[in-house]
Amino acid sequence: MKERLQKVLARAGICSRRKAEAHILAGRVRVDGEIVATLGVKVDPACQQIEFDGQPVRLPEEKVYLLLNKPQGVVCTLHDPQGRPTVVSLLAGVSQRVFPVGRLDVDTEGALILTNDGAFAHRILHPRFEIPRTYRAVIRGVPKASALDRLRHGVLIDGRRTHPAKVRIVRRLAGGCELEMTIHEGRKRQVRKMCAAVGHPVVFLRRIAYGGLALEGLPVGRYRMLSPQERARVFRKDRW
Repeated sequence: MKERLQKVLARAGICSRRKAEAHILAGRVRVDGEIVATLGVKVDPACQQIEFDGQPVRLPEEKVYLLLNKPQGVVCTLHDPQGRPTVVSLLAGVSQRVFPVGRLDVDTEGALILTNDGAFAHRILHPRFEIPRTYRAVIRGVPKASALDRLRHGVLIDGRRTHPAKVRIVRRLAGGCELEMTIHEGRKRQVRKMCAAVGHPVVFLRRIAYGGLALEGLPVGRYRMLSPQERARVFRKDRW
């Protein structure tokens, strides 16, 4: 998208718009190798080369925040040596280079945040912020009250006890049931290991919410942009 040259210089942090106008009139700015010494010229920084005093003008990359409903069979990496589809292959129309915040197993579907904002991702993943993740798990068998209490108060997996979790039976199914579980740790395959530890292995797993961000009808394989209000909601203290 084209915008005035002085605005581009200001967005790049070189100077104010008023000073940019003076620099343009002084012949210090080139566009595609040609000096631009008049005001009002519009340029597209995405496809034109802009220089100030012989140095390329680079705009800071726009920060983007996405919520993806990841399908099963898709890996949470930027490239996969086995040739499996990756989450970035689902992001048609996103020009920025984004990365997943945490991971979902290849055989797990559901809510996944992607961004190019490293500080935002760090806050989400840091244990101090205790960002909740809510899952729906179809498991074999129906756990007794004692098994549910173990899940709620912590079970031993990989030599460490899990933190307290919210657990409830959503519905009974043939040969099993569906559990809803909310945790605020991000350990590898944690929900699957917790359920296996109490004798009820997971058949199907979906993450339905992440930090207060629910899928809310977002189809599997699709994404949507997060608003500033939604990004702030991730860190609200009343959500857990």
